[in-house]
Amino acid sequence: MNKSKTIAVLVALCGVLTLSSFLIKQEKQRIYIIGDSTVRNGQGNGSNGQWGWGSFLADYIDNEAVEVYNKALGGTSSRTYFTNRSLWQTILDSLGPGDIVLMQFGHNDSSPVVDSTRARGTISGNSNDYQEVNNPLLKQKEMVYSYGFYLRQFVKNIQNRGARAIICSPIPRNKWEAGEVVRSEYAKWAEEAATQSSAEFIPLQDLVIAAYQQQGKDYVSKHYFDAKDATHTLKEGAVLNAKLIAEYFSNKPELGLAQWIKK
Repeated sequence: MNKSKTIAVLVALCGVLTLSSFLIKQEKQRIYIIGDSTVRNGQGNGSNGQWGWGSFLADYIDNEAVEVYNKALGGTSSRTYFTNRSLWQTILDSLGPGDIVLMQFGHNDSSPVVDSTRARGTISGNSNDYQEVNNPLLKQKEMVYSYGFYLRQFVKNIQNRGARAIICSPIPRNKWEAGEVVRSEYAKWAEEAATQSSAEFIPLQDLVIAAYQQQGKDYVSKHYFDAKDATHTLKEGAVLNAKLIAEYFSNKPELGLAQWIKK
């Protein structure tokens, strides 16, 4: 083979290798995480000592095969995340077949439906009920629906893209009564919304409560929460929540993620 042919072959081979590398990168499983500050607190760097579990989930997943994008935003509810085009629509535009969206909302949905600061509350429950309000922040009328309704809308959008939706019930607060962690009705409504929309469901509230009650109130309060904050976890608490989700994936191969969970 003469020199010119050799060069041509090498150039072609480099092109094939480059294309192959590109295709391999494109074939990575993508997981998007959306939610509130219990999923991603602040900038996700623990600058205030508080962390969300979405910052640590990737630590339990094979990063060579899976790309995890934590797109949660503190202060959001299911309503405000869904209706903010710079949040949800941006993610939706990037979704493709086979992608996974893992979501957890609820902590801010119990806020007032209308107020002058955030206007982020939703109607309690999982119905199709709605309320027309004058949103003082948007300076326009808005139709506000139930918590479960917004979750179902997320799922519908995701499934229309050929992607998969997984709904998590919200993590519990550090609130105890008679030696047991207080449960939230939002967990029930989240499960109902998942069933109705044919989405996968992770009973995260139950998983976390089981761990908390095994360790006890004193341990949980000392290691997982700041004394003045019963909602946002410290790093150790966020790591626990991420680990529980990863273990759930590992024990539920039907969710399609077990093969990527680190052993």
